[in-house]
Amino acid sequence: MDTKGRLVAGSHNRNEFVLINADEVGRVTSVKELSGQICQICGDEIEITVDGEPFVACNECAFPICRPCYEYERREGNQACPQCKTRFKRIKGSPRVDGDEDEDEFDDLDNEFDIGSNERRDPHGVAEAMLSSRLNIGRGTSNVSGFATPSEAYPNPEIPLLTYGQEDDGISADKHALIIPPFMNRSKRIHPMPFSDTASSVSLPPRPMDPKKDLAVYGYGTVAWKDRMEEWRKRQNDKLQMVKHQGDGDGGGHGDEADDPDLPKMDEGRQPLSRKLPISSSKISPYRMVIIVRLVILGLFFHYRILHPVNDAYALWMTSIICEIWFAVSWIFDQFPKWFPIERETYLDRLSLRYEKEGKPSELAPIDVFVSTVDPLKEPPLITANTVLSILAVDYPVEKVACYVSDDGAAMLTFEALSETSEFARKWVPFCKKFSIEPRAPEWYFAQKVDYLKDKVHPAFVRERRAMKRDYEEFKIRINGLVTMAQKVPEEGWTMQDGTPWPGNNVRDHPGMIQVFLGQNGVRDIEGNELPRLVYVSREKRPGFDHHKKAGAMNSLIRVSAVVTNAPYMLNVDCDHYINNSKALRESMCFMMDPTSGKKICYVQFPQRFDGIDRHDRYSNRNVVFFDINMKGLDGIQGPIYVGTGCVFRRQALYGYDAPVKKKAPGKTCNCLPKWFCCCFGSSKKKSKGKSTRKSKKVKEASTQIHALENIEEGIEAGIDSEKTSLMPQIKFEKKFGQSPVFIASTLLEDGGVPPGATSASLLKEAIHVISCGYEDKTEWGKEVGWIYGSVTEDILTGFKMHCHGWRSVYCIPKRPAFKGSAPINLSDRLHQVLRWALGSVEILLSRHCPIWYGYGCGLKPLERFSYINSVVYPLTSIPLVAYCTLPAVCLLTGKFIVPEISNYASILFMLMFLSIAVTSILEMQWGGVAIDDLWRNEQFWVIGGVSAHLFALFQGLLKVLAGVNTNFTVTSKGGDDGEFSELYVFKWTSLLIPPLTLLIFNIIGVIVGISDAISNGYESWGPLFGRLFFAIWVILHLYPFLKGMMGKQSGVPTIIVVWSILLASILSLLWVRVNPFLDRGGIVLEVCGLDCD
Repeated sequence: MDTKGRLVAGSHNRNEFVLINADEVGRVTSVKELSGQICQICGDEIEITVDGEPFVACNECAFPICRPCYEYERREGNQACPQCKTRFKRIKGSPRVDGDEDEDEFDDLDNEFDIGSNERRDPHGVAEAMLSSRLNIGRGTSNVSGFATPSEAYPNPEIPLLTYGQEDDGISADKHALIIPPFMNRSKRIHPMPFSDTASSVSLPPRPMDPKKDLAVYGYGTVAWKDRMEEWRKRQNDKLQMVKHQGDGDGGGHGDEADDPDLPKMDEGRQPLSRKLPISSSKISPYRMVIIVRLVILGLFFHYRILHPVNDAYALWMTSIICEIWFAVSWIFDQFPKWFPIERETYLDRLSLRYEKEGKPSELAPIDVFVSTVDPLKEPPLITANTVLSILAVDYPVEKVACYVSDDGAAMLTFEALSETSEFARKWVPFCKKFSIEPRAPEWYFAQKVDYLKDKVHPAFVRERRAMKRDYEEFKIRINGLVTMAQKVPEEGWTMQDGTPWPGNNVRDHPGMIQVFLGQNGVRDIEGNELPRLVYVSREKRPGFDHHKKAGAMNSLIRVSAVVTNAPYMLNVDCDHYINNSKALRESMCFMMDPTSGKKICYVQFPQRFDGIDRHDRYSNRNVVFFDINMKGLDGIQGPIYVGTGCVFRRQALYGYDAPVKKKAPGKTCNCLPKWFCCCFGSSKKKSKGKSTRKSKKVKEASTQIHALENIEEGIEAGIDSEKTSLMPQIKFEKKFGQSPVFIASTLLEDGGVPPGATSASLLKEAIHVISCGYEDKTEWGKEVGWIYGSVTEDILTGFKMHCHGWRSVYCIPKRPAFKGSAPINLSDRLHQVLRWALGSVEILLSRHCPIWYGYGCGLKPLERFSYINSVVYPLTSIPLVAYCTLPAVCLLTGKFIVPEISNYASILFMLMFLSIAVTSILEMQWGGVAIDDLWRNEQFWVIGGVSAHLFALFQGLLKVLAGVNTNFTVTSKGGDDGEFSELYVFKWTSLLIPPLTLLIFNIIGVIVGISDAISNGYESWGPLFGRLFFAIWVILHLYPFLKGMMGKQSGVPTIIVVWSILLASILSLLWVRVNPFLDRGGIVLEVCGLDCD
């Protein structure tokens, strides 16, 4: 799509569409100027001929008519120009009609007769016919419907005297040749044919050869035949493809894999592109045994706890029992999805061997990359620019990559920064590919403290690296200058370089905007090579519409990319997650393009890795336990959950289609049993079979995946395969995908791609249409299609819906991390991040998509459901966790405890419980490759986040869902810059800091009071004190990172936090003094001392 480097802005609902030219001052052009002349009959754009001139139908008056209308008038109309009434002459490339005179000026025998070509047989040709009412997509000639008729479908034979089944007496015997008709019932049709299945039922026997005649008469055995056979063998070797020819007999005795025409022919190509690496039995078997033993100990533990209440502290005992039962249930939901952990390995060399043949175009699948950003002041443009540069420089064919940047804030700063990025990419991309550097984000490449000369042998590397570093420093200065300029917004709003007002000056009310910065027909790099496509997108926003935040922006990118490039796979990354491994896309294609297992994969999820985190990872930003233990366990079931970034999707899965169902081999029957046995014992099978058939039929009718473009319009029956006879009327497509025929057509192309004849004007109009604010009204977008709405954590909901459709996902962990991002190392920002995640889980828990009750009877596996249930119920753990962390201080202040006098049996149970917890953690660290400090940090922040962010999220979610009250917690920055990791010690005012600080002070006061009480009462009170002290110290150790962060930089602690925390702790302490002081409730006991006071 060539926009000549201009910004396209418009609104489909308001019928606005303008092209802003940044080169000429104040010039605003329309689509008509971009597209050229318009046909006066159908309104489509008139095509450009191979000579670069517009198509001219009438040589007398040059009345503007497009080629399809010209050919239709010649074939079905009066064959005359509508304006001057002059009869149309045949133009080169058009079929002959009655009344045409012989042309001497040109020789056009190939196109003189309307014979269907191979191009009409492919899906693109069918798509052109379907879109002919909207787009000018003519390739050659076509009839009025746009489809080849049976008479047109016969290929143009090399020998015009070949016959089908019938011998022509007018042809001499030495001219005959044997031709097998293209309709054969006895063999599976591998290659697409432009004939319907009804036609294929006609059986035409081949003409038999006369044994008395020489084979050379029929074309066999001649030099030409040998050449053709050699050429055929060469083609077969190049394709590395096996085509199975079924016979009349036992053709069904082989496995399903042999039926796949994509299976390779050579031994090298047959090898899988990836493989599973199960955890060794020496690690996983003891792990599973310990889990079972832990379940037994847990049962015995609760048996003892419930049967031995504490009568003098019944409330404390009951509270602890309830909390412990909930902890056990949540542990079960978290533990069992880790029962089948696996790892995976990819083979990039086999991928290249299969899909990148030397001297031929790459057959790797195209990929559309989505980058989302909102506020450039909170998400620095320099970080976004580095992410875009790493995408443009990825190790993948440039014509197969397209990068779409979604600016949901319609900020001119983002637009200008992207313009500077596209210019710098012309230097950066060839430098990266020339020297194979890693990573390909310049900020992180120049910042790495390694020997950059290692493995570099090119003599010009040092010189060019220094020059590139200077260019990047200048690029940073330009970007920072834009950021400084954007701090102060002019009163009249922003204006572009040509004086045109910026369309997004009003963030909440602006048209949709699209700008193609780089592309196949656009700017090339400094070495003259093509660059990947780079597209800026800002969807339309109007008051009164719900835009659904990030999920709505991602759905807009799905539709725009489908209109412009329509790659079958999509990668989404956050604006701060750059590609750290340039082969990351190839890693994902090893799973997606695997011919045996790739067809059921909906997405490939990569782990999140982060830069800029302190060595100790105080607040568990790396989240290693989740990414290296939990996700590996899920990969062995149905696949990992979607975590919002670093994920490659299959476009068809996001469209809400069901996963392809693998056909089972027909069951074997035995005739040796009597009929009465089959009648008695076979009826139940028949009934169950009937039920399953009806059930599968319902599921198939509910969500049918359409692969054939021929099924979109009524009345089109040619080219429908027997396996794809399910039709979905046009109105159902519009209710599901919206009223864009271009987008609907793109959804039916399973392998992606757009019709090559589509014009810029038509595509631009449709692109603006699909990002209009009202496009999703009364459709299934956000419900069954695309990113699912209803939660701020749309990632969990979207992955859950795809797994419910029967798809599976894959977890890929390359040796070099595929993506790296920035994490909030500040405690306040980290808590707000966790708050947003927990709030999204609460919203899913209270919605109809809750995995506790949604999706039964579909393709979701039970253990996978366990994982999704755990991901939405974990905020509920905050209430028992707060209560459990309060119990130690209450026990120390009251002198009571939650367990009675501990017997030997109880001591053994408690020791076994703690031992099983420790052994389970150790074995998880062993097979997951997690260090002990990472595990301990994860446990600490689980408590910190649980008593703060999760608690707030639970109440906020209840208020939002039940009462409709939307409560926001804001953060005010107060930090400074004191060197590396300085932000680690910066505190910002937030209500989330009060609960953990209150619990910390409360337990410290309890420890002090308990020790003071033991000192005053003598050594006999030290024994019962140890259990209470252990309990309180357990809480303090888990809150230690919070205490360390607070004490690391005292001047950075807001006074209001300390005041509120001390106030709450004092109130609780005074309440204890009032309820249960040290003195006995019976008053002071007076005894006779024995002294005579008189």
